[in-house]
Amino acid sequence: MKLCSACLLGIACRYDGLSKANAKVLELAKTEVLIPVCPEQLGGRSTPRSSSEISKFGNVLEKSGKDVTKEFNKGALETLKIAKLHNINEAILKQRSPSCGSGQIYDGSFSGKIIKGDGITTALLKKNGIKVISEEEL
Repeated sequence: MKLCSACLLGIACRYDGLSKANAKVLELAKTEVLIPVCPEQLGGRSTPRSSSEISKFGNVLEKSGKDVTKEFNKGALETLKIAKLHNINEAILKQRSPSCGSGQIYDGSFSGKIIKGDGITTALLKKNGIKVISEEEL
């Protein structure tokens, strides 16, 4: 049993109101229980919503400059609660997301530039001993 970004399972929960169904994830779901999570929704963000990125100072900002760090932290904590409730020790999360990115995130400039780093939820899960991989690592 693993946590999985809900968008990778075809659930329309991304910031743009769409999903990002991934063939490898959908194939894995045929043989393994994947618990869908969307940390941004769990943190109270709507769908659709403004895109967000982690700034160089570590807070999460919408393109307009609005600080949404509180919501991202709440969503990360709620995701961790789900993981603990089900004794989950691994998660497959959406690469480059400010919540779920694992090893790669956008640089906070909204220019499309990718840097090394983890999303807010990924960092919290890793800190709590949960292995996180991206859909690209399947």
